[in-house]
Amino acid sequence: MTTAFEPFELAGIPLANRIVMAPMTRNRATEEGVPTPSMVRYYTQRASAGLIITEAAQTEPVGRGYPLTPGLHTPEQIAGWRAVTDSVHAAGGKIFAQLWHGGRVGHPVLLDGLVPVGPSAVAAAGQGFTQEGPTDFVTPRELTGEEIAATIAGFAAAARNAVEAGFDGVEIHGANGYLIHQFLAPNANLRTDEWGGSDEARARFAVEVVRAVADAIGAHRTGLRISPGNPFNDIAEPAPETTYTTLIEAIAPLGLAYLHTCDVRDLDLLARLRKRFGGTFLLNPATDGRPTGPEELGLIEEGGADLLAYGALFLANPDLPRRLARGGPFNTPDRASFYGGDDTGYLDYPALAD
Repeated sequence: MTTAFEPFELAGIPLANRIVMAPMTRNRATEEGVPTPSMVRYYTQRASAGLIITEAAQTEPVGRGYPLTPGLHTPEQIAGWRAVTDSVHAAGGKIFAQLWHGGRVGHPVLLDGLVPVGPSAVAAAGQGFTQEGPTDFVTPRELTGEEIAATIAGFAAAARNAVEAGFDGVEIHGANGYLIHQFLAPNANLRTDEWGGSDEARARFAVEVVRAVADAIGAHRTGLRISPGNPFNDIAEPAPETTYTTLIEAIAPLGLAYLHTCDVRDLDLLARLRKRFGGTFLLNPATDGRPTGPEELGLIEEGGADLLAYGALFLANPDLPRRLARGGPFNTPDRASFYGGDDTGYLDYPALAD
């Protein structure tokens, strides 16, 4: 029987175990999107993960969705991430950068006056978070065909920057209501050209981003995260299976490092998509409001996933694989310090004493 504590080879990259640190926005970068020394320590503390996937890093300035998020589009950002990757590797860890573009969830306050962009000029209902506090979403500017091509090229450029910064690979963020998910969703993508109007057309942007990144750095260093049917950031996908089947069938032949799926309480759909993908399957399971915990380890043992992503529990337990192997105890995550602030609730969670 396979367990989560056994080694795993991820497209030629040896992982010490099958426990993955999920990408989690922490809002601790500089105003310029440069990783800080605190971020170096934060990720290094968690190097016992089989794989670390970083918080999302925007691929270009207009892609910023929240304050104090890091980027991968300037020399200073690359240098900041290099300090992170060098330290994680020195501690024996493996680390992928998550690449994102916020699309319509951005705000001019975050973007130095730029208007957020999206597949269509459709504002998301609700509010986003800026340095001025919760702020109503604005109507994005619809991307032109030329701008779509440039945005795809921006993902590829950021992937090359990630390799320059020392990352073992990248994960493309196609989930949770950000730009790629906006193209996939029929309520955010009202286009009737080659980028919308059918399942194939709405999936095209995601497919082209994946292909561009795989061409830039190799498919073996490229992962994709999806969350079919996830309503976050005012996404509505009433019948996601056909769209995501189209997407998976298009990218499966590329031989990506993995497919990362967020369980939105439809494991049957994810199982069907996994079968079509055919490669390494990383699952971020739904746990009904509690952090993913030792109860989910059985998903590896039962063959429900190849790799298992832990979020909040990894945030609060830097030595999580060791704690899971022992059955605990576990530090309790402090939600008040999740987003922004100083090192309190960021670097001060204790590890188990030897």
